[in-house]
Amino acid sequence: MFLKDQELISALNEQINKEFYSAYLYLSMAAYADSMGLSGFASWLEKQAKEELEHGMKIYKYLQDRDARVALDAVEKPKAEWSSIVEVFEDALEHEFKVTESINKLMDLAVQKKEYATISFLQWFIDEQVEEEKSFKEILDILKSADNLQRVVSQLDRELAKRGKGG
Repeated sequence: MFLKDQELISALNEQINKEFYSAYLYLSMAAYADSMGLSGFASWLEKQAKEELEHGMKIYKYLQDRDARVALDAVEKPKAEWSSIVEVFEDALEHEFKVTESINKLMDLAVQKKEYATISFLQWFIDEQVEEEKSFKEILDILKSADNLQRVVSQLDRELAKRGKGG
């Protein structure tokens, strides 16, 4: 079955751009972390960037499978400097809230259009956003509650390095 609603197609194409921007943002954050000697944070953020690219490609492929036109747009340049690793994760969590809002609006549009295949497709993204917000919030909570921030950052850097290597 083809997806013909141009408003929904346009919104899905915009979401591809937002997912690719998320990847750029997390790569920028990874580069910042690496420049601060936090290779574990950098590795973890690089993995996040890769996931965001996969999310964008998932929508790209969905549009192709539904015989809808993919229309890519320029990706905005992300922020490159932060005052601390805490600020990185504050910004990242705020960004994930915006992504969740965007996915929810897409779902609202799909429901309004009674586009049931798209509703089913978008459910995965809604579930994924719960996980994304939780991951960033957990790290931010650890950073913000640290009595000895430097010690906790070093310990967390080692833990996050494990995830970056597939752990």
